[in-house]
Amino acid sequence: MSINRTCLHAFHIVASEGSFSSAAAAHHVSQPTLSAQVKELESRYRVNLFDRRGRGVKLTINGHSLYTITQKLFAFELEAEQLLLAAHSGTAGVLRIGADSPYLVIPLIAIYQSIYPDVKVKINFGNSKQLLNALYARQYGVIVLPGIRTLKNLYSLPLLNDRLIAFVNLQHPWAIKRSIKLTDLVGARIVLRERGSSTRLRFETIVKHRKMTLDEENLVIIGAREGVCEAVAAGLGIGIVAESEFGHDKRLHPLLIRDVKTRHTEYIACLNKRKDDAIIETFMGAAEMTRPENARPPGF
Repeated sequence: MSINRTCLHAFHIVASEGSFSSAAAAHHVSQPTLSAQVKELESRYRVNLFDRRGRGVKLTINGHSLYTITQKLFAFELEAEQLLLAAHSGTAGVLRIGADSPYLVIPLIAIYQSIYPDVKVKINFGNSKQLLNALYARQYGVIVLPGIRTLKNLYSLPLLNDRLIAFVNLQHPWAIKRSIKLTDLVGARIVLRERGSSTRLRFETIVKHRKMTLDEENLVIIGAREGVCEAVAAGLGIGIVAESEFGHDKRLHPLLIRDVKTRHTEYIACLNKRKDDAIIETFMGAAEMTRPENARPPGF
């Protein structure tokens, strides 16, 4: 009894997206079609793969085990497609990229696409933990993240030397300042990313090293960098962000944390075993030739 590949793929995309509705929207297929295909798979093998909970789904134990297999299956399928499309020069095919923010990777992609217009680039954003797990599962060809040079089985290139800054909205009393001290943040309401974010980890490491304590009740946790900016713009607190990611939002004012000298480096990385893949090799080569210079946010 051979497995139905269409049903298996339906299961995989629902597991990847976390709900039937998100999977249907992301892959341009109707939700009833996905539901029927997953149900057919479950019925044929008499197994439950998802716990249906409201609009979302949660993988069962059997579902987790199957998803581990389908991640590898469809990743290898993508590699086979890339091999066939880019067999001669690495100038055509598909490259999947993961990054923690758009600020470094989008300009790099623009340069790369001007050189290799026939490569189809797909990009997703997430926190460091999510992106590393996805890279090891071969869901991405390359990722852009800070502080990953020493991780096992990765080939990496430094892109940018960066530091953390604080920022406030223009109505905040600190909007007339150019800098603050780290101790100024004690007792302040601080807007941070979720756990798993490299920005939050670096900030908490600095605070711990200085033997400072931040009041948990004064922390506002937002699950996306754009959400942090919106929260600060709305006056919900003081944001923390990497200097290169501050952008040009005219509602916000950057503040150097003058007694924090620690810098971190953003890297572009791929699996060691894949650094010679034609398309990945051309992208890493373009990154090495076009490393952006350290940038200062407006006002510094």
